[in-house]
Amino acid sequence: MTAFLAKRLGFGFLTLVVASVVVFAVMEILPGDPARVMLGMNATPEALETLRNQMGLNEPVLLRYLNWAGGLLTGDFGRSYTYSSPVVDLIGERVIVSLPLAIISLVLSTAIAIPVGIYAAARRGRAGDTVSMGAAQLGVAVPNFWFALLLIYVFAVWLRLVPAGGFPGWSGGIWPGLKSLILPAIALALPQAAILARVTRSAMLEVLGEDYIRTARAKGMPRRYVLWRHALRNAMIPVLTILGLQFAFLLAGTIIIENVFYLPGLGRLVFQAITQRDLIVVEGVVMLLVASVVVVNILVDICYALVDPRLRVRG
Repeated sequence: MTAFLAKRLGFGFLTLVVASVVVFAVMEILPGDPARVMLGMNATPEALETLRNQMGLNEPVLLRYLNWAGGLLTGDFGRSYTYSSPVVDLIGERVIVSLPLAIISLVLSTAIAIPVGIYAAARRGRAGDTVSMGAAQLGVAVPNFWFALLLIYVFAVWLRLVPAGGFPGWSGGIWPGLKSLILPAIALALPQAAILARVTRSAMLEVLGEDYIRTARAKGMPRRYVLWRHALRNAMIPVLTILGLQFAFLLAGTIIIENVFYLPGLGRLVFQAITQRDLIVVEGVVMLLVASVVVVNILVDICYALVDPRLRVRG
């Protein structure tokens, strides 16, 4: 198990190094001058030169990359040009919104998808299977931002059960904060639950056709016991893969939903930084998201090894 973890950690670190080079290079080749965007088109050449020196834009590219990468290793993500604040502080203020939103969405999608997928697989070809997979297909097809607008109209405007947008902050209490995240979490969770339900159904159907499942049924084991104790555990490998990808998507892909609900999260911070040409903020947030994806993938690999011990030997 130690060699298994060491190999995964080594691949994760290598991924972060390659990602840092790619992110920095992409930010460098983007057209436009951050100093001119900040000062405006009427800025004098002297003012532009002074700001470029303050931002370190006149230094060699390799030196700027090494300084930036070294800062990442020490937790220094640089200083925002627009907000005049450390990028770490900006991320810390926004991640307390995006992370709970991603976790709530993942829990909701998992709680919905796995029982639906098992139910559909156990009733293959019947009405329950057709209705469940039809609803899942609809969930995949409907854009989450349109579904978010529908939720706002029904539950916020018409029924007035939850706020339509905004975030009061956790200082006002846990319930007001969670209440403002309910609709965004549902808007994010249902499309992901539709995908996960279809994957769970396919994995369960493949496992249910195996010889050891028929043997268990022939021995007189209850159908419920065979489904949940034997079939589900062996079908969890593809399900865990999708869960890991979904968490990374929910954490990194909430730009549209956070803007629809006016949530001050990481997605909205990236959107604002891109429009304001605040590249140091974009680089810092993107690298944080890349690191979160790497960590989630390592955790998923560990879960693989726990579910199927044979993978530890192969790894």
